[in-house]
Amino acid sequence: MVAAYWRTNQRLLTGRLGWSLQRPRRQAVERDESEIARWVAQEWPRIKRGR
Repeated sequence: MVAAYWRTNQRLLTGRLGWSLQRPRRQAVERDESEIARWVAQEWPRIKRGR
């Protein structure tokens, strides 16, 4: 069974549960640019050759 709620009711329901309406960030906080650059330079060519 699926329950449908109006947006205002969703806000009240989540508030009662102690939750908040949050949106995820576009980029991870843990993102390590130097590790990504290393992976692209070393690992990606090796994977791409395997095709």
